[in-house]
Amino acid sequence: MNYKHIIFDVDGTLLDSEYAVLHSLQEVVASLQHKTIDTTELTFALGIPGEVTLAKLGIQDTEAANKLWNDYFTKYSHTIKLFEGIRELLPQLKAERYELGIITSKNPEEFKNDFNPHGITPYFNTIVCVTDAPRPKPFADPIWTYLEKTHAQPDEAIYIGDTMYDSQCAYNAGIDFGLAVWGNGSKEEIKDKYTFHSPLEVWQTFKNNKA
Repeated sequence: MNYKHIIFDVDGTLLDSEYAVLHSLQEVVASLQHKTIDTTELTFALGIPGEVTLAKLGIQDTEAANKLWNDYFTKYSHTIKLFEGIRELLPQLKAERYELGIITSKNPEEFKNDFNPHGITPYFNTIVCVTDAPRPKPFADPIWTYLEKTHAQPDEAIYIGDTMYDSQCAYNAGIDFGLAVWGNGSKEEIKDKYTFHSPLEVWQTFKNNKA
């Protein structure tokens, strides 16, 4: 193990935001398409950019719809929280001198509004939002952008996320992937090198192992 960079996804990995994402999207569909879709049918939206999700739902003006989604999302902001163990994990990894990064499908405004209030942003050296790369996950571009920004080699980095899109992004870019199942509780045939059932398992795996 020769990692120097540990990169995290946000929603479903650092932030428990599934309830807010799905219920606010449900309201968007009800408002724009005048129909009710059960949240279980909207889980495909987890892990991909908002405008991609909206296009998949047949909404044409995805930019306007995404703004509406963000408005609805704020109604549920009180339900968003850090997963248990994240606040303890990050300083432990920093103490081991890992470079910590974020690759997210949020745009900069969404990241600022949804993530910054939780007070852990300073732990991360490099943040790649969806607008920072030519193509979003599952394409490799976000990770290539991260590697370019940090001058890291692919074998020096691992990406930790919770969806198939995260896994595909990592492997398309030629880096290892760790699957965080503490949010969804299922592998769902997702390819990974490590399966982490809790943030504590991340710490146990990487402590005292930095080259």
